[in-house]
Amino acid sequence: MERSQLGADGPEITVVGIGTAPIGSGREWVYWGGQDEHAAVAAIRAGLDAGANWIDTAPFYGWGRAEEIVRRALEGRRDDVLLFTKCGTVPDLERVSRMDNRPEAIRADLEASLRRLGVDHVDLLQIHDLDRGTPIEESWGELQRLREEGKIRWAGLSNHPAELVERAHALAPVTSCQESLSLLEGPKYPDVLETVRRHGIGLLCWAPLASGFLVDGFSTDALEPDDFRRSSPLAARGEEIAAHARDAAARGRTLRRHAVAWVLEQPGVTAAIVGVRNADEGTELPALAAD
Repeated sequence: MERSQLGADGPEITVVGIGTAPIGSGREWVYWGGQDEHAAVAAIRAGLDAGANWIDTAPFYGWGRAEEIVRRALEGRRDDVLLFTKCGTVPDLERVSRMDNRPEAIRADLEASLRRLGVDHVDLLQIHDLDRGTPIEESWGELQRLREEGKIRWAGLSNHPAELVERAHALAPVTSCQESLSLLEGPKYPDVLETVRRHGIGLLCWAPLASGFLVDGFSTDALEPDDFRRSSPLAARGEEIAAHARDAAARGRTLRRHAVAWVLEQPGVTAAIVGVRNADEGTELPALAAD
């Protein structure tokens, strides 16, 4: 699989990486339908066997479930994989989650992730979302301390506006930003796209398949009653999705392949994060990255 350098100082990564949000599915978090853990482990291993060299996860995904599954999948092969996780998201009974990016919270979050993942460091730690109550300089400074201690190798931001990326980058280089990007949706803060290009910051794109809506044959009618996608605003965009499917077919592509290709073609994009839930989806990753 083709590789690209992540930012100015980061590692070389395959242009498609293994996403783990769907395998964190749970009714206490965000429900993507039932997920068998053996199938989840097989999905990750199949993706790695197919050539992907990095995994993106987070403590938020199932409140640790996804990270624990990653640990099982990486038994005996940790040295061959770049491991990316996140920090700052904490449970909130009223709204599922909230952000706490105070330095002490970031440190505690990482320590818990290291225990769940069964490692002494991660390759990339990303602040998962913005916390308006904590100055970015305090949060970003803590990531630099963790880097100096050898607990992380690189540091990044996820879902942050350009202004905060600029402030963090002025303190210490931002290796990467992670933002949503698909044929159906752009980043929450679109101004960040120009910022990453100007500074040579890597750009990792989550939800290139729009949580499954950009997959041939996807139907909300086939989902479990409490699957979050049944109430997604994307469910009302069937005509637009059908148009993208026709475009994909005219190009001789599946809709899934077409959606990932479009993301990878956008200026400044380093790689796309594709969630996998079974071995077949993991094995398919190289085809999604093919020219």
